[in-house]
Amino acid sequence: MRIYIFLCLMCWIRFGYLHFLRKTTTVHKDPENNKTCLEFSKLNAMNSIKDLFFPKLRLNLMMYSRDNLNCAEPLFVSNNSVNEHFNLSKKTVWIIHGYRPLGSTPKWLSKFIKVVLKQEDVNLIVVDWNQGATTLIYTRAVKNTRIVAEMLSQCIQILLNHGASLDNFHLIGMSLGAHVSGFVGKLFHGKLGRITGLDPAGPKFSGKPSDSRLDYTDAKFVDVIHTDSKGLGILEPLGHIDFYPNGGKQQPGCPTNIFSGMNYLKCDHQRAVYLFLGAFETNCNFVSIPCGSYKDYQNGLCVDCGNLYKDSCPRLGNQAKLWKEGLKKKMEGWPLRTTAFLDTSSEYPFCTYYFTLSLVASNKTMRDGSISFLLLNSFKRFEFPRLYVKSQPSDNIQEVKILAQFISDVVDISCIYMTYLQSSDSYCSTCQHRFQSLVLKSLTYPERPPLCKYNFVLKERTMTELRPDACKTPMV
Repeated sequence: MRIYIFLCLMCWIRFGYLHFLRKTTTVHKDPENNKTCLEFSKLNAMNSIKDLFFPKLRLNLMMYSRDNLNCAEPLFVSNNSVNEHFNLSKKTVWIIHGYRPLGSTPKWLSKFIKVVLKQEDVNLIVVDWNQGATTLIYTRAVKNTRIVAEMLSQCIQILLNHGASLDNFHLIGMSLGAHVSGFVGKLFHGKLGRITGLDPAGPKFSGKPSDSRLDYTDAKFVDVIHTDSKGLGILEPLGHIDFYPNGGKQQPGCPTNIFSGMNYLKCDHQRAVYLFLGAFETNCNFVSIPCGSYKDYQNGLCVDCGNLYKDSCPRLGNQAKLWKEGLKKKMEGWPLRTTAFLDTSSEYPFCTYYFTLSLVASNKTMRDGSISFLLLNSFKRFEFPRLYVKSQPSDNIQEVKILAQFISDVVDISCIYMTYLQSSDSYCSTCQHRFQSLVLKSLTYPERPPLCKYNFVLKERTMTELRPDACKTPMV
């Protein structure tokens, strides 16, 4: 029976499913301009139960642009001609949702559409495969991802026949939608411009070969955000760059016990979507630190980002495309694929702010010690950072770099308060440590001029006030 249904579906795909879609799409009237608007498929738990006995798969392509922001229109009209609002020369963003066991519309979808179109003048297509994702049998939805990819690739081919370019296509897939995006990319031999995977689904995909899941070879640039790798998401890196916010497993602000209901199951998984939106909607750069592991990152073993792209750290979200540009100019020996880590706040838009503090001692006197600092802004308010410090400092280091994270952005810094602590048990009240220079630099906003301090002394276990100056030479 299942084989029969599958063969029927494939025949349906091959012989005119586009016509079928136009006949079955849910619509409503827009009272402002008297237009007919498409709606995301309205399904519920009853549809999931029906799917146990009568599985169905349907694809709706809902076209948005700045000209029809509040009224979705069909991407294709009569005779497979393209909607008049589709601009062949513009970038096209495709939003592809994931598993919908109860058939509800993704809560984030409406916001996603508005945020993207507010920031970018693009063609935006919502890929609605709710009829196919709404099932109590997860493995059936997994199998449907390949069928949806085949259907979607045929739609894309029609656009290409009209003069569109694969290089202008950006597929953004959530959960199972990330793997749908990957399968589409494989059908076009990796020539899509970009794929963004928002916490790609882990069950049935973890540990699978590259041809059975999203992979960095599926597009010219693939970026992935992992937020629930211990649950519904996937742990292994899949893209050219993989971001692991808060280690990629559990997100701050999400429930930690099962008594919180559905939010306990969904919060970490969906955080990838809201991080992407937060990066889009605010002027905060979600800078991330390239590192081999989250443990190394937390222990201060990775504190800067090199100079792959104008000395800028990779940025989670839409700005990850800057890292794509950097890949084109990669230095010899620089890895093609990168894992990057960041820590976020617990509330939307989840932004935090990173600085690096670089210290050079006048001589090799920093023997197994530690340095802490805080900042005073122009409003006379202290800002306390989270410091990422090596767990086992080495002896006789002349230069040290410290990564610092602030919950609020610190602008107009008037003072730096610094304390040096020797690790030895003996306390030396008269010991002094002389430093040649200090450089404080924002990683979140690298365009800001760094602050410097030259030739100063720190007394052991004594907080010292340092008033920073402009740096004598441009810092790179």
